[in-house]
Amino acid sequence: MQWRRRHCCTHTVKLLYLLSLLGVLVFLVHQVWLPKLTGLPWWTGYPVVYGGGGLHTSKANNSSHQPAWRFVIIPQQILKTEVNISSHERKGVSSLQGDTEAANTSQSEGGDANSTISQGPFTYIINEPDKCTKNQSAPFLVLLITTEARQVEARNVIRQTWGNESVAPALGFIRLFLLGNNDGELGALQQKMLQAESRRHHDIIQQDFLDSYKNLTIKTLMGMNWVAMHCPLAHYVMKTDSDMFVNTHYLIYKLLRPELTPRKKYFTGYNMRGFAPNRNKNSKWYMPPALYPGDKYPTFCSGTGYVFSGDMASKIYHVSTSIPLLQLEDVYVGICLAQLRIEPTPPPNGFLFNHWRVPYSSCKYNHLITSHGFHPNEILKLWYHLQTNRKNACINMTKDRTNRAHVNRVYGEKLLH
Repeated sequence: MQWRRRHCCTHTVKLLYLLSLLGVLVFLVHQVWLPKLTGLPWWTGYPVVYGGGGLHTSKANNSSHQPAWRFVIIPQQILKTEVNISSHERKGVSSLQGDTEAANTSQSEGGDANSTISQGPFTYIINEPDKCTKNQSAPFLVLLITTEARQVEARNVIRQTWGNESVAPALGFIRLFLLGNNDGELGALQQKMLQAESRRHHDIIQQDFLDSYKNLTIKTLMGMNWVAMHCPLAHYVMKTDSDMFVNTHYLIYKLLRPELTPRKKYFTGYNMRGFAPNRNKNSKWYMPPALYPGDKYPTFCSGTGYVFSGDMASKIYHVSTSIPLLQLEDVYVGICLAQLRIEPTPPPNGFLFNHWRVPYSSCKYNHLITSHGFHPNEILKLWYHLQTNRKNACINMTKDRTNRAHVNRVYGEKLLH
């Protein structure tokens, strides 16, 4: 019996010794030999540090002045099922990492590398590379409008109203609709119609990625990349959506003001400060902890409409090549801004940018920039009513209120509402 016990103990010690050797071997493979052979770190994510409402590189963790910092590993792009290149080009692209090396040399200072920027991993199906250079001077404003192939009526209405170049004919005003691609027979039919629309209006850019809500970030980065490549001297850029009412007249002449020297490192819109990630899996805005483990987002501007100086297009695109994609486009752009250490500027009036639908009055709409959630027919009616009543909008409103008060006094009851 004693011999058996000693024999068993001897085998146990040998087994433990072999397991320890195996652990050392695994450690050496992952942390010593593998990095030397591939030049890559052993983790599969990107080390970043969240804290103080911002996002910084892991080097910031060395500072003793940063309170309550938390080191986390952000996993690499996991939107592969949505970030699919369509049937025209089946290349394995999981994230926008094409310009990472060039970006790493400049992103810490928010610098530019225009000479090295490329169009990214997706090829153009429709492009307008000469649209900016046709003008002798740098355009004052470039409008980037996200849309889908089926939204033909919305694009036509925008061309007639707030996206019409006649709003600022002397300043240089460029309108671009941003689209992805669709598969299947319906997608092929839509593509033929889109090509014809492009030949007529020359205001569409489209790359070969799946056009879906979860790829809205890619669509926005495509627009920023286009500005950085083909229109780097543009004074200002606005990104907005096709269901928006945009008072471009007020935007240009009251907020941006062409008579002033163009701003740099400028980004403004409806500021979303202190927002926490939505952890409800049934929500449209669900954010998995694996993608963003932080408790709060950096300050970002609502994606329904934000404005930035022309130099920001290349800065944001460059830094995006080192940050994994998120499906929430406005949050993602906010993270890029935090990485650049650029805080969105609050608009001078808190009611200029609205990510909800504002009840219409000519006076009110004469003094705002964005209102959300409109059918094309509504945009058409409101736009022409606003142009007709622009000069006397608030005077007429005051008269209307006076008349209502007079009638109510005469009849002793509120007949007008």
